[in-house]
Amino acid sequence: MKKLHSVLLTAAGLVLAGCSTGPMTSTMQSAPMVQAMPGDAPHTVGKTEVLWLGQASTRITTPGGKVIMIDPWLTSNPKTPAQWKQLSALGHIDLILVTHGHFDHFADAPALAKMHNVPMWGPAGMNQSVVTYGILPAELAPRFGKGGTLLPWGPTGPKITAVHAEHSSELAFKDAAGHEQVLPGGEPVGFIIEMENGFKVWHMGDTAVFGDMRLIGEMYHPDVVLMPIGNHFVMSPQDAAMAVRDMIHPRYAIPIHYGTTPQLRGTPAELIQAMGNATSPRILVPEPGQKYDF
Repeated sequence: MKKLHSVLLTAAGLVLAGCSTGPMTSTMQSAPMVQAMPGDAPHTVGKTEVLWLGQASTRITTPGGKVIMIDPWLTSNPKTPAQWKQLSALGHIDLILVTHGHFDHFADAPALAKMHNVPMWGPAGMNQSVVTYGILPAELAPRFGKGGTLLPWGPTGPKITAVHAEHSSELAFKDAAGHEQVLPGGEPVGFIIEMENGFKVWHMGDTAVFGDMRLIGEMYHPDVVLMPIGNHFVMSPQDAAMAVRDMIHPRYAIPIHYGTTPQLRGTPAELIQAMGNATSPRILVPEPGQKYDF
């Protein structure tokens, strides 16, 4: 057991270092990890870029250059690197996705939507509250429901499908007098994002394990799953390992939503240990501010 634990920790170290940079094959794509900096080099055409910025905040750049920001909580996120705390550091944004109404997923989304004059898509119930209470105008907070697929750039562009997540979605909001209000936040969702070339990313948002993860895997065959592992409010590392190893079967899995508060105590090392001897999916563990190109 001690020997296995040592091997697993060594594997974790290799993942943190970025691992393979070899050529792509039919069964395994390379996924080199690089340090991302504001104003970094132009996006590589033909690649899907996944930049993680702490908690669930993720910037995805599609092979065709569309930039999608998911669950932006940056300015007050203790895990977001200092150089990314200014929203302007994200560069151009084409579309914003929010999985549910909790502060650590929603906080900077309205400001980003106004800054770039782009829609913030989210659960229908959440966005109804956003519009009704004047947080955003209707044109910047369109409604979207589970099972629905967006084609924001037409039939040949990226496709975005809302899928189930097992969580809650209260939306805390301060009114004009500064009084705290708790608004209906609809039902939480995850997003399947299919790129122009067919590569698929499943951003789970916040969720517990649920049986239809298997169905979603069979329907959409995601290549990459970004999954919460922090425990307490979301899956534990052990639950997340079971989900991707035994139910979803993606090529890659990236742990998110951990280490931000004391309650979110799950760690990537625990995830890797829980994977046991499984060789698939490959666990990728970026630091906040690092990205993978697929």
